[in-house]
Amino acid sequence: MTPHTFGTDLLRRSLAGTGTDSGPITHLSVIPTRTARFAEWPEWVDDAVREAFVDSGIDRPWIHQAQAAQHAAAGRHVAISTGTASGKSLAYQLPILDAMVRDQRSTALYLAPTKALGADQIRAVTSLIAGRPAFSHLAPCAYDGDTDPEIRHWARMHSRWIFTNPDMLHIGILTGVFAGGGAAGPTRGQWRGFLRNLRYIVVDECHHYRGVFGAHTALVLRRLLRLARACGSDPTVIAASATVADPAAALTRLIGEPAVGVTDDGSPRGERTIALWEPDFVPGVTGENDAPVRRSAGAESARLLADFVIEGARTLCFGRSRRGVEITALGAREALSHSAPDLVDKVAAYRAGYLADDRRRLEQQISEGELVGVATTNALELGVDISGLDAVIIAGYPGTVASFWQQAGRAGRQRTSGDALVVLVARDDPLDTYLVHHPSALLDTPVEAPVFDPRNPYILGPHLLCAATEFPLQDTEIDAWGARDTVDELTAQGLLRRRKAGWYPAAGVDPHGDIDIRGGIGGQILIIDQTTSELLGTVDSGRAPSSVHPGAVHIHQGRSYVVDELDLDDGLALAHPEEPDWTTSARETTEVVITEIIDQATHGPLTVALADVDVTHQVVGYLRTLLSGEVLDAVALDMPRHTLHTRAVLYTLPDDELAALGIDATRLPGALHAAEHAAIGLLPLIATCDRWDIGGLSTSSHPDTGLPTVFVYDGHLGGAGFAERGYTEFATWIAATRDAVRACGCDNGCPSCVQSPKCGNGNDPLDKAGAVQTLSAITGWLSGT
Repeated sequence: MTPHTFGTDLLRRSLAGTGTDSGPITHLSVIPTRTARFAEWPEWVDDAVREAFVDSGIDRPWIHQAQAAQHAAAGRHVAISTGTASGKSLAYQLPILDAMVRDQRSTALYLAPTKALGADQIRAVTSLIAGRPAFSHLAPCAYDGDTDPEIRHWARMHSRWIFTNPDMLHIGILTGVFAGGGAAGPTRGQWRGFLRNLRYIVVDECHHYRGVFGAHTALVLRRLLRLARACGSDPTVIAASATVADPAAALTRLIGEPAVGVTDDGSPRGERTIALWEPDFVPGVTGENDAPVRRSAGAESARLLADFVIEGARTLCFGRSRRGVEITALGAREALSHSAPDLVDKVAAYRAGYLADDRRRLEQQISEGELVGVATTNALELGVDISGLDAVIIAGYPGTVASFWQQAGRAGRQRTSGDALVVLVARDDPLDTYLVHHPSALLDTPVEAPVFDPRNPYILGPHLLCAATEFPLQDTEIDAWGARDTVDELTAQGLLRRRKAGWYPAAGVDPHGDIDIRGGIGGQILIIDQTTSELLGTVDSGRAPSSVHPGAVHIHQGRSYVVDELDLDDGLALAHPEEPDWTTSARETTEVVITEIIDQATHGPLTVALADVDVTHQVVGYLRTLLSGEVLDAVALDMPRHTLHTRAVLYTLPDDELAALGIDATRLPGALHAAEHAAIGLLPLIATCDRWDIGGLSTSSHPDTGLPTVFVYDGHLGGAGFAERGYTEFATWIAATRDAVRACGCDNGCPSCVQSPKCGNGNDPLDKAGAVQTLSAITGWLSGT
């Protein structure tokens, strides 16, 4: 290990029992401290505003805070992207509070992707202005799904600064600006006065708006801007993120209007130790097709979490799924029950899906130090200011470089020294394996630009109907949104009608409730404990067959349930309490039909294409797997078939070229299948997606191409931009895939390289060596060698 730091000392103590100085650590680096750079308060700032900040301990702003605030005050849309704990909130608080002091009619809208982040920002603003007469009219207030109806009514009437999320903005605010709109003109709505005086819109953690969620949010923001202008205001958008590439371009894509960026970070930073950790193989344990199994990232992280709690290090452990978070917390508590039973109650789980009161109680316990170790989903990733944390454990690469640094930045925010430890524990997954052995691909790579497609007609169409319902659509808006073809289609369907004043919805059209901002077009499945009728949570209807099928294990607040019935028509998954010693993973079959080739390129015998496709899949069973990773058995299911129209990147290879490599007809299915699995696992390296957002298919002879073909497709209706990113970055993607498979230490393929946790064929056949040959050949053809 490197010389002693806070982080390396904590790691040494945790490794003390392993008999080695490094154990499963594949890389260790230390990011040095950074000193602060200050600016003077802008001249336009009102004395009352400046005094509020000075009295709170901020004598001068850092340079990035002053620069971003200056852009906003001048009416320029601005995106600030500086490190975690760099005080980005001051950059928007400053111009907003100044505007509200100078004109008490001014209003502001704050938008966050999570309720916890919005609540945190309300507390910060309330604390800043408390007891100051200049801000007595401000009344910052939450307006989200947890807000009581009486408070919502009060907020609409009195609050000058509303804190909400894209979901509530879509369904609860934009619907209440104009009422009774039609040929006779709009009548006054309950939010019209608020929007008439809207000066600023804050889009916090803007990197989070990607994929389908990003496309929906982009269109919701464009609807907000057009309604505000229809009311007579011209608001300025201020976006903030610690991790977004080219913030000006990111905000421009999100709102469809020019923006400027601020990236020169003037905040101080403590020393941060980064460790990459690869769990060992479990002796004597095999998984599917006798493949070796590594100790799970959750189990390894649970042990580390318990160790850090014993050392007194306040720690967040991030997991990738709700179930994984619950299992990790249970594992850490179990370990502590043997080694330090007095600390068991110092560990808990935190995730989305909890009731509002439970979330607030846990947040308070974390902030006050009552909880020392917390296993969490990314619900605590996005900017919630939890002070005094010493360490972060990331159980599995979170899918993007941006999310990695967001999670890493939760620690060291307010330690005396600011020092912190970050440990990334690799899952048994191709991308995780690649990153822990190629640290520069993670630590030296710029954060990604958010990938989303607001012109996806399956997303754009419903939002156009919403926009027309809210206020008549104009031709200039339709052209600016790139929506002419979609408007023509909606008109042909009788859903939109052209009148002299613009485009109006047909009678009876009420589109707002048909849009699920988080999951696409469709509804949610309610997960119910049928023994008590308790609502355990929800799941997107598209994911329900693979996650809450009959027999699936569902974990809620540390309790396990087994699903008895899934009724897609009624939107219900009925479960009962049970504590099995196994988990479940669905298996499904897939068919792909090419409907249109959008673009293609030929490289010698290799053809790569971007295409629209119809993907038909059916869940046909599930595996029961012991917590050790050993497969217990396979259970058959008969679930409905479902067809998805989406977008795919595909490549074709001639049989004779593959045969020349030694991949004959008997080896071909396994080679292509293994290459497909590995490519799906590595796509998140170049696209802001999760492997569960995408799917794939390989075949020795596809009916539409007549050749050996591999598809990787978006798992969202109409596509989310991931396949297109794979097409444009195909050479980089395939080279990384080849390197990951070739570097894996297993003999015949394992979950770290070519096995997939959601393979419909039970990971059979797989030919690891054939995949390496195929991917190497593709890389050579792409480079012309």
